[in-house]
This record gives sequence, structure tokens and C-alpha cells, in this order.
Amino acid sequence: MEKGGFVYMLGSQSGVLYIGVTNDFERRLSEHKSGSVEGFTKKYRVNRLLRYERYDRIEDAISREKQLKSWRRDKKARLIERENPDYADIPQQWYESAATV
Repeated sequence: MEKGGFVYMLGSQSGVLYIGVTNDFERRLSEHKSGSVEGFTKKYRVNRLLRYERYDRIEDAISREKQLKSWRRDKKARLIERENPDYADIPQQWYESAATV
């Protein structure tokens, strides 16, 4: 059975954007949040989940990541703003919703 994948967009408080792909969304998001892996997102503190997409095939997720990375910043911003106009950290929204139930 083929494993699926996720394409995700992260942002920093200062407005830096990052697009990534993974087949283990929870682990990878945890790594970004904790800063446990050296690299771009740790250096620039890019750790707020702004948007994500799930795919049944990792190959499709990789193709979408490449497509999004080729876009100009303003087009990426419009994509985020359609679903998340406040650039809120999506997990924070999940936690707040769970607390009110």
C-alpha cells in the first residue's frame, strides 16, 4: 500500500514563508515547532502552520510542493489568505476549539 503525503506552508512572525512536503505530518510539524532540526526554519523561526494539503500519493504531494515553490510570493499569500486570512497558527486554532468543547 502506498503512503500518502502532505504539503504544508509555514510562516514566521516576521513574514518569512516556507513550503515543505512530508509523509509524517505530525512528526515534521513537531520538529518545526520545537526547532529540533537545524536548517532554514530553525534559523528564521518559521514555525507557524498556515496551510496544508493532504494527498493519497507522496508523488502528488511532491509535485504540488514544486508547483507552489515556483509561485511568486503574492500568489502564495492569496492562497493562504483564502482559508486563513489572519495568518493564524492552525494548531493553535485546533487547541482553542478543543478547549471550548
